[in-house]
Amino acid sequence: AVLYDTEKAVGMLDFYVSLGLNPAKVLYTDKLRALEEIYESIELIIERSIATDKDRPITIVVDSVMGASTLLELEADYEKDGYATTKAFVNSKAMRKIPSLIAGRKILIVLINQLRANMAAVGFGSDKWTTSGGVAIPFTASTRLRFSKLGQIKGKINEIETAIGERIQVQIVKNRLGPPRRKIVFDVFYDGGIDNYGSWLQCLKDTGVVSQSGKSYTYRYIDVDTGEEI
Repeated sequence: AVLYDTEKAVGMLDFYVSLGLNPAKVLYTDKLRALEEIYESIELIIERSIATDKDRPITIVVDSVMGASTLLELEADYEKDGYATTKAFVNSKAMRKIPSLIAGRKILIVLINQLRANMAAVGFGSDKWTTSGGVAIPFTASTRLRFSKLGQIKGKINEIETAIGERIQVQIVKNRLGPPRRKIVFDVFYDGGIDNYGSWLQCLKDTGVVSQSGKSYTYRYIDVDTGEEI
């Protein structure tokens, strides 16, 4: 896996490790400043992997598109305008080149972006959110997932009640691999990431495999060989 940290957040790698990331299996880079450099690096990694092992699975994550500047922006003075569309041009070119390189291969590219208020959304049913960097990424992406916070998870640390996580909702707004518009809700803890076991338990409750009464859970199992109910 390859992780590009464009936001240059202090201690970000330590945070990733607390969520379960293994640095020994991940190429972590936060030295690249421009979006053009990131796309060139991605292209180089893909070409080298194809040359050495075309069936090797690779995951590439850019966190985030919003946090990356372009070369033109980095070289410009602060008072100058007119560079807002540069990122859209760069993304457009990358989205024409990179998909053809990964087509039919075991390569996943995840581009994280921030939602912004869509000032042009005035009609009924208009999407009130948009993302930076133009429409090339939304148009090209096979799957688009929209994350939103539903609330905090409270817990006790040293007998003091405080926030220990977030309840997250994810909606599939575009999907070329399956049905779109589906939603899921799960918990994310600050010191451990996604609550995998809690998510499975909720799935079992939703499908009726497990029933809950108060704080206890019941799993009803029937042995197909003996007919015994456990």
